Amino acid sequence: MKLPFRTDLSDKIVAITGAGGVLCSAFAKAMAACGAKVALLGIREDRAAAFAAEIGECAMAVRCNCLDRADIENARDLIRNKWGQVNLLINGAGGNRPDATCDNEYMTPDLQGAKDFFSLDEAALKFVFDINITSALLVTQVFAQDMVKTGGNIINISSMNAFRPLTKIPAYSAAKAGVSNLTQWLAVHFAPCGVRCNAIAPGFFATDQNRALLFDENGDPTPRTGKILAATPMKRLGEVDDLLGCLLWLADDRASGFVTGTVIPVDGGFSAYSGV
Repeated sequence: MKLPFRTDLSDKIVAITGAGGVLCSAFAKAMAACGAKVALLGIREDRAAAFAAEIGECAMAVRCNCLDRADIENARDLIRNKWGQVNLLINGAGGNRPDATCDNEYMTPDLQGAKDFFSLDEAALKFVFDINITSALLVTQVFAQDMVKTGGNIINISSMNAFRPLTKIPAYSAAKAGVSNLTQWLAVHFAPCGVRCNAIAPGFFATDQNRALLFDENGDPTPRTGKILAATPMKRLGEVDDLLGCLLWLADDRASGFVTGTVIPVDGGFSAYSGV
């Protein structure tokens, strides 16, 4: 990880959900490198703990099911007892499921044996909505109770799907659109309390979740990756470091103190390109 610049975050106590993943673990490392104390929250405590160990004494790992209020409250209390109240929250928990994903881009009468829109599993659809937007809402409800008293900063992780819904993944696209909308709603609602809320919308990055969709078993780009690159003016996938400048800018109240309610694409131009 290479920081684009360093800013002073020594006054920040940060909670990051989804911190066992590629992107949010990198966010934790960047925050800590700038002086913040960072709590890595994740359902898989072993992964969060491994990343926290890499960071050092200014990091702690907390097992947290972001769909369980009691778990979230326990995480808040553990952080509060160790360092004080959280004043920067990153809602990074999210994901998709194969059984909430269509096999084909378009609905045609001859989709024999394919998993089409009508075959999507109801429980999977609900899970995708819950892990992306319900989790962000519940975690914010718990942690923002302290923030509304003294001020704070919330950064949500949205997606390109919120701007332009991708084929095959209706639940994930709709859920991330909800995250962007919730970001704007929270920004307005909390503005009188000195709490800012913004979102980062990553373009296409190779993570544990989507690597198999982007590359075949030989490591070559799949046809879907070819479509992505064709629609990305910068003609490459994003790298984790590409997100850190936007993250650090939003985290620094001196740099972005008048910025709230924004959803910022970091996508190599994908959201701006019409295809012609």
